[in-house]
Amino acid sequence: MKNTLLLALFAALISACTTSPTGRSQLMLISPEAAIVESKKAYLGTVAELDKKNKLVSDRTTVERVQTITGRLVTEAVAAYPNTRDWEWSVAIIDDMETINAWCMAGGRMAIYTGIISKLDLTDDELAQIMGHEISHAVANHTAERMSRAMAINLGVVAAGAATDNNALTLTGAALAAKLALELPNSRTAELEADRLGMELATRAGYDPAAAASLWRKMAKVGGSGGPEFLSTHPAPGNREKSLTKMVPEMQALNPKGKKSAVYPVTIVK
Repeated sequence: MKNTLLLALFAALISACTTSPTGRSQLMLISPEAAIVESKKAYLGTVAELDKKNKLVSDRTTVERVQTITGRLVTEAVAAYPNTRDWEWSVAIIDDMETINAWCMAGGRMAIYTGIISKLDLTDDELAQIMGHEISHAVANHTAERMSRAMAINLGVVAAGAATDNNALTLTGAALAAKLALELPNSRTAELEADRLGMELATRAGYDPAAAASLWRKMAKVGGSGGPEFLSTHPAPGNREKSLTKMVPEMQALNPKGKKSAVYPVTIVK
């Protein structure tokens, strides 16, 4: 029984690989489609709690700004990744001036905190970089990848428990993995992948790619010794700003005149 379980674990890990948009091999114990289904459940639960606490921003100026910038990015995301056309693209703007964070789950469900907009005094170009980066995590199936990591850890715990005749606590499946995906950091490789893809989306949408570097300069200055919450789920290597700066000329060539994209209908959750 022990050997059978261990062999099953090994076979699952070996067979569950796929390829990201940049050609990188990814561990996928959960399909992108399943990740979308479970992410929706986790997102709706999170939004419902925020609504009860009156934490969803409905200020017209903020809503229109986020909706317009995100809509242009989504236009480019859908053009580059046609499978995302039927995603339920939406953004929850969370009223929390102390939290510097933003995220996007599988299926295009996003959130951004007022703290990251205010404390970093984001320009439109910098806000586009934030949202482009988060959208890139979704289109590159990073949510499914993080959920798969959570399940792989759980499988390892189960296998270890069986091998030692100990009872092992297990995850309750994809639903809990989806919740954990909001808390688990992306790998450094996934972060760099989202940096590149996000810059591409933002540039094609008509925003200055140089804002990616200025964004991270600002990020480095806030949050004190512990750093902002954004960095807890977005680990930044020390040369990140330098790497982003090097990519600017390549990105500028994608849209030399900075022509703005059409605005895709993105729902603002209120």
